[in-house]
Amino acid sequence: MIISIIPARGGSKGIPKKNITLLAGKPLIAHSIETSLNCPLVNRTLVSTDIEEIAAVALEYGAEVPFLRPSELAQDDTQDFPVIHHTLEWLRDNEGHEPDIVVQLRPTTPLRPPGLIEQAIRMLQKDPSADSVRSVEVSPYTPYKMWQKEGLYIKPFLKLDGVESYNMGRQFLPEVLYHNGVLDVFWASPVLEKKTLTGSKILPLNIDDSFYIVDIDKPVDLVVAEAFFKINLNRLKQSGSGSTNP
Repeated sequence: MIISIIPARGGSKGIPKKNITLLAGKPLIAHSIETSLNCPLVNRTLVSTDIEEIAAVALEYGAEVPFLRPSELAQDDTQDFPVIHHTLEWLRDNEGHEPDIVVQLRPTTPLRPPGLIEQAIRMLQKDPSADSVRSVEVSPYTPYKMWQKEGLYIKPFLKLDGVESYNMGRQFLPEVLYHNGVLDVFWASPVLEKKTLTGSKILPLNIDDSFYIVDIDKPVDLVVAEAFFKINLNRLKQSGSGSTNP
């Protein structure tokens, strides 16, 4: 069984009620729910939230909300792992089963290329030695040109042997990938057994279309996402795709 988990806590300081604020006429979380429901490989779409208001919206758009997340797992400093781990434990303890594969969809990265989830799932299934798949993009910034403070001075954050990498052209430095949070796919068993979401063998799924890359944290990000949504929608219409949910 393949499930998707959409984590959506109620607290948000940058944008109040961020996960249900409107984007392109729908609550933000609805875009991730619909993307999951439209994927033929995903058997169940679950939302993990701590408040009834988000749960009601999630149910309205077709997701399952089998529980309310404990408040201690919905704090500003709560990481992904305890949220996913709690969901899988709940399924095991209350429904008596564990999924094979988990798709994590963050509602704050609502724009995803068509077919992205299927592509990531098939990548993982075709490589049994892999632990997970993460969406990445080429970073516009390289750590080989970054610095860290040391007393009154600064020193290179990373070094290349025998050269001053911070004085080199970017084209001569190793390519660096950035995890953009658009999609994570991983086997479920290591989450419960080894306490890890990603493991040590991580397959990269490159997203090279910048019009799908937006992480909504501040009000201005909603403006950017709205513009990107319209651009992607127009491109899908022009290409003849029947999908209206990029």
